[in-house]
Parts: sequence; C-alpha cells; structure tokens
Amino acid sequence: MNIFDLYLDKIVILIKKLNKEGSLELPESLNGINVDIPPLNFDCDISTNVAMVLSKANKKSPIDIANTLVGLIKDTDKKIETISVAKPGFINIKFKAIYWNNFIKNVNEDYKNFGINIKEEKKKYLIEFVSANPTGPLHVGHCRGAILGDVISNILIFNKHNVSKEYYVNDYGNQIINFTKSVYFRIREILYNEKFPIENTELYPGDYLVDIAKNITNLNNNLKFDKFEDVSKELTLLSVAESLKLIKTNLANLGIVHDKFTSESEIVKNKEVEKVIDNLKQKNLVYEGKIKAPKADDDKNWVEREQLLFRSTNFGDDKDRALQKSDKSWTYFASDVAYHYNKLSRNYDLLINILGADHAGYIKRITSVVEALSGAKNKLICKVSQLVKLIKDGKPFKMSKRKGDYITVEDLISEVGKDATRFIMLNRSSDVELDFDFTKVKEKSKDNPLYYVQYCYARISSVFRHVDLDINKDLTINEYNFNYSNDEIKILKKIAEWPKCIEAASLRLEPHRIPVYLYELSSEFHSYWNMGKEDSSKRFINDEKKIPNDKLVFLKVISNVIKSGMTIVGVNTPEKM
Repeated sequence: MNIFDLYLDKIVILIKKLNKEGSLELPESLNGINVDIPPLNFDCDISTNVAMVLSKANKKSPIDIANTLVGLIKDTDKKIETISVAKPGFINIKFKAIYWNNFIKNVNEDYKNFGINIKEEKKKYLIEFVSANPTGPLHVGHCRGAILGDVISNILIFNKHNVSKEYYVNDYGNQIINFTKSVYFRIREILYNEKFPIENTELYPGDYLVDIAKNITNLNNNLKFDKFEDVSKELTLLSVAESLKLIKTNLANLGIVHDKFTSESEIVKNKEVEKVIDNLKQKNLVYEGKIKAPKADDDKNWVEREQLLFRSTNFGDDKDRALQKSDKSWTYFASDVAYHYNKLSRNYDLLINILGADHAGYIKRITSVVEALSGAKNKLICKVSQLVKLIKDGKPFKMSKRKGDYITVEDLISEVGKDATRFIMLNRSSDVELDFDFTKVKEKSKDNPLYYVQYCYARISSVFRHVDLDINKDLTINEYNFNYSNDEIKILKKIAEWPKCIEAASLRLEPHRIPVYLYELSSEFHSYWNMGKEDSSKRFINDEKKIPNDKLVFLKVISNVIKSGMTIVGVNTPEKM
C-alpha cells in the first residue's frame, strides 16, 4: 500500500474530471505532479504540488488554484481530518486517526508485497560488478563495489525485475602473463628452492601465490616446470582458475553469488573483437588516425602513431579512442567493446556497470560505444563506487596490491563480520568516499547503525517471545478498531515511507537509501520504547503480561519492514542480542 501513489491517483482523477467539466485547464503533461512526505515542521501526513503544476496552464497563482482544490479533495475522502494550503501553493493533508487502522490492516495482510513498485515497468537487467583481475584474492578496494552491485540487484529483484549478475574475467593481456610468471617462480621456489625474484616489480609478490603454487603442483604431477615457455599456456589456465576460486570464496563469504562469469580470453579467442570492429566500420565509426598526447603526459615523449580509432567524439567524448596498439594487438578497450557487444546480443533492456573510482574516466568512452552499437542513448548505466578509507585506533590503514600487504576482504570479514561489512559499506552514497571505522562498527550504541537496526528487531522479537508468539509467522487480526496515539502514528507514517524509499532506490540505483531509512525507523522505535519507561501506555506488555492487538500488529508491521529491508541489504536480523 503506497499512500503517496494512492493520493496521486485520486488527485489526477479529480483534476481530469474538472477539466472535462470545463472548469480547469491541464498542462500537456501531468508527470510533474507529486504527492510527497511533508517537511517535519508541518503538522500533516502528505503534501502535493498539484496547484503549482496547474498554475501556468490556468493563468492563476498556485495559491488560488490550491484554495479551489482543497474542498474538492476533502470531499473525495472522509478520512481526511484537515487540509490546508502553504506557500507557494502546497496542499497539505492530515488524516483522521481511523485512516491508520486501514493502513496497518493493509500492510499487515499484504506485507510480502508492501514496498514493491507495481507501477514501474518491469525490465530485464544485466548488472556487471566486481570484475577484478583474477590475480589474487579480493581486497577492500573491491568490497564496496561488490556490495553496491549486489544490493542494487536485490532491489531490482524485490521490485520484480529480471536481473542477471555477471563478472567479467580479465584473463587476457600483460597482467595475466605477469601473474602466471609469478606463480611459475613460486612453483620453482617450492620445487627447487629457488629464490623468488622479488626485485622484478612486474611480478606479484603476495604470499597467497605460495598456496596457489602448492595447489597446482599437488594436483598436476604430470606438469614440468623447467621452462616457462613450455608450460605457460596450461599454467595460465590453472593459475586463473585457482585465483577465481579465491575470488568466488571471498564473494560467497560476503553473501554474493554471480549468475555468470564471462572470460575476456574467450571473447578474444572467438573473434568477437573482429566482429564488433566490422560492425563499427559499417557504421563509419572506425578509422586510422593519430591521438594527441594526453594532458598529463610530456608532449616531447609522446610519439603519435597511426592507430585504429573509434569515433568516440561523435557521442560527446573528449577524444577518439584507440582500439589497437602499435603492435596491432587489441587494446583493453577493444576487448571491452566486444564484451559489451556480447551483452547487447543477449537482449537485455538495460545494462548496468559498477566501476571503481579509478575507472570513472572510462565511463564516457564505454557509454559512447554502447550507444553506437545499440542506437539507444541510455542503454548502459555506470555507477561509480568511491574509495573506502579504513580507520583503526584513529589511524588510517593503507594498502598496496603490488606489495602484497593489502587488506583483503577476508581480513575485513574476520575483523568485523559479513553483516557489518555489508551494512556499513552501503551506509553512504557510493558517490562519496567512505570512512570505515573498525571501532565504531563494534560498538553497541546508536553510533553503530547496524547494531541499532538489529537491536530494534531483537527488541520486537523479545516481546513476541514473552507472549509465546513466533515473530516469523503471519499475524491474523480479526478486527482493526484501534486508536493509535500521535507517537504511534509518527512511526506508522515512517512505515508509510517504505514504498517511497524503495521506489527512489530502484529508479536512481541508490541502495544507500535503504540502510539510512532502516536506521531512521529504528530510531523512531527506540525512542517510543524508551517512553514506556515513564509512561505505561507506551509499554507493549500490560500489567496482565499480555499484549493488546493494537500493539501486537504495530510491532509486527515494524518487524516486517525491518526484515524486508535487511534482506535486501543482505544482512541478518537476529531475534536475540
């Protein structure tokens, strides 16, 4: 039950009726009309801007139109207590207490669908996220983007969209050659006691390579490691496979499972790069040309060469982009173009890429080529996951993958757990940097948002246990004839915002809205709970050790929303803490 959508529909029906009667002009589009949550300083439940949208078409002030509409709106609903006008033309509506009986009845009886945006067109999404090079376990730099992609997927699935989660395996190119060489030298270290060439800065020195090397030698006794060239092809496959095992384990421990892993080397081997280049050539979007030196480079050291270029500037990019290197091998961008052509061939309505902060500059070129290939301007949506700063004992951690001393996802989970990792990583917009404070995520206070939300659910569970009821079972109430107090209605109004939260999180792909909402709802509940220490009418268990039905269903709808939100975020709701 979305009270905002219900009243929007009522208002639209009313103004269309007035238009048909000839007493009101309508603009070309009614899309600008909103029914929203009013500011905190207004004593009302919902607010609409309808008068401001109609003002220009009717050549009247919003205040005049609002004054005309308020009486007509009130006549359509006997559950309205007051309706007023606020500058510059907002119409504010406050419901009678009986309205919230009907609301809580609908939310309790249809809790499985509460929050789902039924008006949103259902689409088929492909969301690609993580896609870290398969050169070792995931580090904290990958963690935020992984959770962002997973929870965006969960939100879309909750809203009944069709979603596929995909990981692009960059198993082609120089970094894989260097990774395989690193494994090779670790194997030589194990078998022949040769010293690992740590001075070679192109190699990966991490200790995890020792485990990869041991696994490969233990399971492949037939392989000879005398010369790298003789074993490189098979060793590459084995090394990447072992690295992917680590990555999949990291993801599983974060609660993330991808539907598909697509290999870059398979894309190249299947000549998909050549196919997409041919497609772009047919559209006259590829040519032989030269690229000027990037602004960050010294012009004296830059050598302009004839290269195969994509006309990215046709689509708003600042320069055309290279598809081939000087040795005629394909650039990473060319492989990525082929991969996105592969995605498009699978007939998804929308593609979503989750990118790290270091790839923000890559967005324009990849969205340009997807537009070129699909003919659609907004076929690909890119979301950037900004940096995470780890703080412990008031001091920042630093990590460097090349040095092998970086903080892994496993380190983080071991320190604070999966739930804290997911919730805190998601607690701020992905557009801004995040401070992950190890001290705060372990506190049992309102300064730890995960604890505060989980404690809300645990408190409600304790009431159900006290009266021998299972919080996980559906609650049947035969008669809804309750009289909720203003403090209780304040919480019910917050419950009413849940569909609005889901709608915004889904349409804008902003999952941080959910933990923020859950924290706000939990704060309202904890405040009400604490009132019961001084005011017996606020207590859930009465003197006869029973819980009245109005309080019982009140608690149930709060717990259902908390459970629903935490499930989307991918964290647990313990019944005891």
